[in-house]
Amino acid sequence: MLNRYLDVFASLDSQGVRYVVIGGIAAVVHGVPRATFDLNLLIDASMDNAKKLLQAFEKANLGTALLTTADDLLHQEITIFQDRVRIDVQTSTPGVRFAEAWEHRKTFIFQRVRIEIYRTRGSDCDKTLHWSRC
Repeated sequence: MLNRYLDVFASLDSQGVRYVVIGGIAAVVHGVPRATFDLNLLIDASMDNAKKLLQAFEKANLGTALLTTADDLLHQEITIFQDRVRIDVQTSTPGVRFAEAWEHRKTFIFQRVRIEIYRTRGSDCDKTLHWSRC
């Protein structure tokens, strides 16, 4: 499942995008069995970060990134990029502010690519995974 998004994660990292993975993929990484086919990202809703995100998507050959602007992205709670992979980008999500999610993120290294995963307070790191910030 993560293999489908490796180039996206590598591009997000190289562009310095502030994001955390939330939703189904975050649950799966934490060991919760769940079928999911899209990637949900909660981003730092700043203009600079939104621009970096769109640049990262373009670099990862997600053509749908060319169909929106950073300003449009920031004026929506959720923007869906339906390309060769589906990515739902959220500027806000019920019950979690980005600053809190960023503070409680865990950096997961998968095939030498950094992935920022939101981890709720009080949960333990899954000992079967390689966390670099547990």
